[in-house]
Amino acid sequence: MTFWLLALLAAFFVGASKGGLQLVGLLAVPLLALHMPAGQAAGLILPIYILSDWYGLWLYRHEYSARNIAILVPAGLIGVIIGFLTAHLTDENMVKLLVALIGVAYCLDAIFKAWRQIPAKPADVPRGLFWGTIAGFTSFVSHAGGPPYNMFVLPQRLSKMTYAGTTTIIFAIINLLKLPPYWVLDQVNVSSLWICVYLAPMSLFGAWAGYKLTGILPEKIFFRTVELALIVVAILLFKEAVPPLWHQWIG
Repeated sequence: MTFWLLALLAAFFVGASKGGLQLVGLLAVPLLALHMPAGQAAGLILPIYILSDWYGLWLYRHEYSARNIAILVPAGLIGVIIGFLTAHLTDENMVKLLVALIGVAYCLDAIFKAWRQIPAKPADVPRGLFWGTIAGFTSFVSHAGGPPYNMFVLPQRLSKMTYAGTTTIIFAIINLLKLPPYWVLDQVNVSSLWICVYLAPMSLFGAWAGYKLTGILPEKIFFRTVELALIVVAILLFKEAVPPLWHQWIG
């Protein structure tokens, strides 16, 4: 019963992230990791991401930034390939700590820019390739591509619907690219796919609810909510990563 409650809540968060509340999807793996190894949790939830992606693609089929997609998708592919090739070497807790630090760095950077009233940055290729590759890698390891992705996209100050649509499309493609290596690594298998059949309705409901809430929220509140969620996720990742790393390093 505990597993199914956590799994249904994780599926709802994944769906809501595809409906526009992107960062709440980062809560899915930590929730499932309360009941199973994080790598197994990431594999279990990936098909739910992909199913929700298709609904999100339809919802945001007219609202996206083509330039960001053109820059970040190839970079994300590079990150996925790096994640697959280094899967046997990667310390998951180090990746969580990295993602948490990126999230905190973004929030501090956003506060500084708001105080200094720094203008919006364009979507340039060098920064996009850098942050897109990191987003692809962290997405492969623990579906945590949001913080590095936002380091590049949020400073552009896109409209909330363009931001939500661009995010949905980019991660829909990245998640699809992750499926073959996850299958090779046995993180996705026939048994996990059967579980996803039961979780699918909750994820689709989450996508619908996320889309409706994104449309209702005023733009300023929407982005403050995104930034607040980023801080919450960073705290959760710190809480998960630091104790085992401390034990590993200090003993």
